Amino acid sequence: MMRRALRQALRGKPSPNPRVGAVVARGPELVGLGHHAACGGPHAEAVALARAGKQAKGATLYVTMEPCNHRGRTGPCTELILSARPKRLVVGCADPSGNADGGLERLRAAGIEVVASDLREEARQLIADFDKHARLGLPLVTLKAAITLDGHMATRSGDSKWITGEAARKQAHRLRAEADAIVVGVGTVLADDPALTVRHVRGQDPMRVVLDSRLRTPVGSQVVVSARVTPTVVLHARDAPPRRAKALASSGVELVPVAVARNGHIRVRAALERLAKLGVLRVLAEGGPTVHGALLDAGLVDQVEIFIAPRLLGDAEGRSMLQGRPRRRILDATNLSAVRTRRFGPDILVSGRVE
Repeated sequence: MMRRALRQALRGKPSPNPRVGAVVARGPELVGLGHHAACGGPHAEAVALARAGKQAKGATLYVTMEPCNHRGRTGPCTELILSARPKRLVVGCADPSGNADGGLERLRAAGIEVVASDLREEARQLIADFDKHARLGLPLVTLKAAITLDGHMATRSGDSKWITGEAARKQAHRLRAEADAIVVGVGTVLADDPALTVRHVRGQDPMRVVLDSRLRTPVGSQVVVSARVTPTVVLHARDAPPRRAKALASSGVELVPVAVARNGHIRVRAALERLAKLGVLRVLAEGGPTVHGALLDAGLVDQVEIFIAPRLLGDAEGRSMLQGRPRRRILDATNLSAVRTRRFGPDILVSGRVE
């Protein structure tokens, strides 16, 4: 039943709230199922209990994260649980935000048995983005790239279409659909003019974010001409050219000034902090190599999704997926854990968490 609740949670995109799923069961019989679909909407417990109706009394409620015990956009879920009167509550993991403090004690005092699920680690991974946002004020960052077998993401001229095949590109769009925001550098916009939308699968377009200290993003680029349909944010230096700012703003682009480093590039930590304040929990960093390198050097990458195509570019001047600080020893390399590989046509996707 908890596995059902975990799968249900993945159906929602409620940022800046966490993804939560819930199941109401009477023994082996499932009588209510729900997930938190969107911020401001009913929480997973409310949906599952409403669907269970009178059958919730004396049943077991499975929730992937402990129920909230405060009044925010909705009322406390603990009050709904007390009204529904289940006999038992199984909790996946704790709420790192503090919004549930005192809730479990309140339910126990009312005679409801509260137990922890054996799937605590799976439940914690489900809300890893919410946890990082609550503790550090930063979104969870996934670095995504498509590279050749010899490690290049583009030729020396910048050509990258297409390194991987159709099946891999479809999976890349699934990753986009799961993200709240896609982050790229202005170099990627100038070289590729990407749309950065979800096209090959069903899903909601994420916010497009361009790191562009001097506002070089062309007014005719795809991310700008569609800015009134799909939100586009450009993070820039405070002293960026006013004429460029006016042109982009008049096209519907949201301009956000942030701190820049000595080299004139946007400070990536400052950029992520601003995105977190905009309610972004999950960032998909699609490059290019300068942005990837800056994120990795700053210790801000949480996980990677790297597509590897069975191609050999064979050019030492081809563009690498990373342009970070020099590392003289293999021991200085960034290591991954929880690594898994999957095939998408002829291509291989390597996924892992940054240690």
